[in-house]
Amino acid sequence: MKAIIVPVTPFQQNCSILVCEESGRAAIVDPGGEVDRIVAQLDKAGATPEKILLTHGHIDHVGGTVELARRLGLPIEGPHPDEKFWIDQLPAQSRMFGFPPLDAFVPDRWLHGGDTVRFGNVEMEVRHTPGHTPGHVVFFEPKSRVAIVGDVLFAGSIGRTDFPRGDYDTLIRSIREQLWPLGDDVTFVPGHGPTSTFGAERRSNPFVGDHAFAGAP
Repeated sequence: MKAIIVPVTPFQQNCSILVCEESGRAAIVDPGGEVDRIVAQLDKAGATPEKILLTHGHIDHVGGTVELARRLGLPIEGPHPDEKFWIDQLPAQSRMFGFPPLDAFVPDRWLHGGDTVRFGNVEMEVRHTPGHTPGHVVFFEPKSRVAIVGDVLFAGSIGRTDFPRGDYDTLIRSIREQLWPLGDDVTFVPGHGPTSTFGAERRSNPFVGDHAFAGAP
């Protein structure tokens, strides 16, 4: 599997085009907007889109979902049902942040921790990682050792928890219990900014690095 990162919207959100190199089929993760750019990257890669995957319901991650799904005839999978809280607020989010008017939607498939998602010959594990938002999920592909983590973890930082139904302690627990056990060698694509590895973050991240919990039970 290879990942093509397409930063979109004024928030420079990392939309990820995941391509099965054996079949040429692809999943688009978090199409936050600028659908023409996303489609152009699909065409450039020569990939056949199969589905849309969503980590959570914030507008910079889902703003282009309905347009892309309609244009390409794609099903939408994710996030977790607890994220309906945010998806239902898309009309208000679009007004607040100056996006074109958006409607709420219902995914074709809600996801839960322990589920898997497939495109082409690729199978990814789903991990429920609340804290930034209540229904946030992460996608992990064990063969390529790549995780798409949305706004849970960043290079040198973590997701915000000051939005409604965010919770700092829950986010820290999600990272330590759902991400770190996957292995230090895992490369992750965050929702914004550069990629990193779990090992690098465990060594140096001031919020969730191992040194921050030295002596903790």
